[in-house]
Parts: sequence; structure tokens; C-alpha cells
Amino acid sequence: FLNANTIDNITEEVIISDRFKDKDGKILKFKIKAMTDKEFENARRASTKIGKRGKTEVDSMKLNYSILMNNVIEPNFNDSGSIKALGCITPEQYISKVLLAGEIQAIVKNVMELSGFSADMNEMIEEVKN
Repeated sequence: FLNANTIDNITEEVIISDRFKDKDGKILKFKIKAMTDKEFENARRASTKIGKRGKTEVDSMKLNYSILMNNVIEPNFNDSGSIKALGCITPEQYISKVLLAGEIQAIVKNVMELSGFSADMNEMIEEVKN
């Protein structure tokens, strides 16, 4: 059963906010992809800093930006044309200019859920029993 359920190319379209609408008023969806364990570890490491006395802490904003830049397919937060059009230099500046804090959190939450971080073990055990 594992071979029939690989994690390659797991994507989903999600509504983040009713603020994003097309010209006809239809709410637009973001296309996201699941993270592999290696992608999550790379994002976590890149967002971890060593503080005083060797204590490590994760910069949650940096982690969120990394997740957005690497796991949102549409819109593309790494598109240089869009970044330059708003006078930004980096994808992080662009994200902070186009998304509200709650929208960032909503996208990250959806990516994490798609990546299996919210799976309830009791539900999974019951599903296997049936």
C-alpha cells in the first residue's frame, strides 16, 4: 500500500481570504504543495539561530516565509517581475507587502496540514481498523 501512496506532487487549492477575488468577484485560491521531511528540516534549519550560551531558537517569521516561498505554487512569491513591480528586492519584502499577518498564518497552516502535521492519530487508527 505504500507504493500506491507516494508523497510526490501532493497539491491542494485553498481559499485563504475573501480579499483575493477575480474581476467577476470569484474568490481566488492559492495552490500549495506538501513538504517532504527533508524540505521541512531544511526550512527549520535555515530558520534556527543560536543564541546566548548555545541555546537555539526558531525564527518563526523566517520559517513562515520559507514555507511560503517553497510550498506555494500559485501565486509564485519568488516571481522577480511581481517583486520588482511593487518596489521590493526580496521575496520576503514582497510577501510582507501583499499578505496580512493572518493570511500568512492561514497559508502556513494549510501547508502544514497538507504535509501531515495535523493528522489525528486516533482517526488514523480507526481508519486502519475499518
